Amino acid sequence: MSWTDLARNGRILVVDDAMENIQILHHALREEHEVLFALDGEQALQIAHEQQPDLILLDAVMPGMDGYAVVASLRASPRLQDIPVIFVTALSQPEDETRALESGAVDFISKPFNVAVVRARVRSQLTIKRQADAMRELSKTDGLTGLANRRNFNDTIDAEWRRCARAGLPLSLIMIDIDHFKLYNDHYGHQAGDACLQLVSAAMRRCATRPQDLLARYGGEEFILLLPQEGADGAEVVAKRMLDEVAALALPHAASPTAPVVTLSMGLASILPPTDGIDVETLIRTADANLYRAKQTGRNRYCISLDD
Repeated sequence: MSWTDLARNGRILVVDDAMENIQILHHALREEHEVLFALDGEQALQIAHEQQPDLILLDAVMPGMDGYAVVASLRASPRLQDIPVIFVTALSQPEDETRALESGAVDFISKPFNVAVVRARVRSQLTIKRQADAMRELSKTDGLTGLANRRNFNDTIDAEWRRCARAGLPLSLIMIDIDHFKLYNDHYGHQAGDACLQLVSAAMRRCATRPQDLLARYGGEEFILLLPQEGADGAEVVAKRMLDEVAALALPHAASPTAPVVTLSMGLASILPPTDGIDVETLIRTADANLYRAKQTGRNRYCISLDD
């Protein structure tokens, strides 16, 4: 089985201060999973941040940072808090298991352990995690277009705002509206309107391809594009690309007073970097005000301002 297949089956981080225990678990799991290991709590957290394991098998008693402190750090991190943890430990009293589960672990296995039981519990927890991940993804996705939804956008922009502020990097927004969409629905019907939203969404998504770019459906026929680490010039390039990509669809819009095909209006806003003097809502309002200007000045265009 290739490394890609192993990772697809689940990436597991084994944390134990005894290399003998790590070797036993590695031997038990390596045929089905990608297995990483750490010899102490600090190293475990570093690897968790860098490698994003799907499951952690964690010893409770270790020098320095013990297993309970590791779980507390995981649960306090937005990036790591959803990684399930199974304690694999020499502790065996009911109060030890209770403490582990109350700390946030999903299971508890006492040493010496049965290898077949460990494999079965690992598979079970990975299945549960995959189901939970799928549900979380659905909760962040717009059902019609497949884009991020507004809740996802709000969570992401808050995180990216803080990150860009710390690193001194720019951040830009593009607020987007499909021109005369109500007239489109009235003329062609709501099924055609839904198809139009899907085609336009796909076209816009092709214009923002960096991993950190986030295109979201903001409501109805309105969309918003988050461009972390991108200044005004880069945002303008993306806006022009979106105008061209949607124009290339050549979707007929006989009811539009602007053009015979579906077009976009956009408002851009950019800041370098995010500062204490301006907040997320102010930047969104700026983009929205520029979108209004684009509509008022003829549509099928974008308007931009830098830090106003």
